[in-house]
Amino acid sequence: MLVIIYKDDNVLNLSIKNYVIMKLNWTDVKDIAIELEDAHPDVDVTNIRFTDLFNYIVNLENFAGDPKKCNEKVLEAIQMAWLDERD
Repeated sequence: MLVIIYKDDNVLNLSIKNYVIMKLNWTDVKDIAIELEDAHPDVDVTNIRFTDLFNYIVNLENFAGDPKKCNEKVLEAIQMAWLDERD
């Protein structure tokens, strides 16, 4: 639910709208990279440890993937996509 507050003639109005939040999974490599760049713009992506990368991902607000389904190949793909986001 999205709540929009706006001022009209000195009266505060609330507008409530339904919206869908996309839940991210391990296969959403590009979308995860975009979210990571927004959340952690100062991280040295080239030298990030996979344990840190994993923790950043599973702690993203929209991430719903099963942590047990992660592997090194997936983390490498996400790291490379994150690097591409920087360019």
